[in-house]
Amino acid sequence: MEYENKLVLAPMVRIGTLPFRLLAAEYGADITYGEEIIDHKLVKCDRRLNEKIGSIDFVEKGTGSVVFRTCDEEKDRVVFQMGTSDAVRALTAAQMVCKDVAAVDINMGCPKSFSVSGGMGAALLTKPDLIHDILTTLRRNMSIPVTCKIRLLKSSQDTVELARRIEKTGVSALAVHGRKVPDRPRDPAKWSEIADVVASLSIPVIANGDVFEYDDFQRIKVATGTSSVMVARGALWNASIFCPKGKLPWEDVKREYVRKSILWDNDIKSTKHTLKEMIMHHSSLELPEGKAVIKSDSLVDLARLYGEEKSYDFFVKN
Repeated sequence: MEYENKLVLAPMVRIGTLPFRLLAAEYGADITYGEEIIDHKLVKCDRRLNEKIGSIDFVEKGTGSVVFRTCDEEKDRVVFQMGTSDAVRALTAAQMVCKDVAAVDINMGCPKSFSVSGGMGAALLTKPDLIHDILTTLRRNMSIPVTCKIRLLKSSQDTVELARRIEKTGVSALAVHGRKVPDRPRDPAKWSEIADVVASLSIPVIANGDVFEYDDFQRIKVATGTSSVMVARGALWNASIFCPKGKLPWEDVKREYVRKSILWDNDIKSTKHTLKEMIMHHSSLELPEGKAVIKSDSLVDLARLYGEEKSYDFFVKN
């Protein structure tokens, strides 16, 4: 796993599932992060080979729900992103998936309450000793790369100091979201503060924030000095943002996402959530398409809506 000069799909909760990761990779993403999976959840899972669709599933005991799904096709580029607040539990979870993914990343930037309330995500930013414990424990016991993703702290100096401490743990790369915890998506990303981190470290830094067009990849590279760039919302709104020749029509991208969701038997709630996020950016959920997605109860409903009946028939027959 190399982190220099890469275009990266950012981790996105309920969106970064297998179909969306494969979609981004098809359009040019070099590295694709899965959605944040909490270590508590993963350690309750069994690893199973899903022969019907050719996937590797981590299935929660008792409920039978798929917590994480991957496949051989993405093995050399998929990053398992974990939410954790405990080094031993993090290692237990990481060792369960380490043979099926390219790297493990620790989420240290998510500001959402479900993550922070458990001492995970952005809550770790104020606990440098715990960060050190988690990352060094993983690095000493894992053969695949270990990375983490952070947000900016109150001052650029504070961010740099934390980044330097993270570098000393031996991680392979550091992703930096150019916003602080209280910032909202509408607040501009602070590329200059990412640049301060890049200038202070020798390991690759992956810059994240305000990338919405292919040209933005080069703009943020120039502004920050980093060689690798991560994109979240820009990819959600049109995953073909990774195409050097320019974005494909949104309708085509959306239909391809539905096709992949059917072929990989993606969870209907996750599929609908992603589609609704796409639709809300381009039009409205109050229009016929949005209402039809909301009313859909199964993948076959979505297949009919988007003209992917052949994909569904293929999935059923195989």
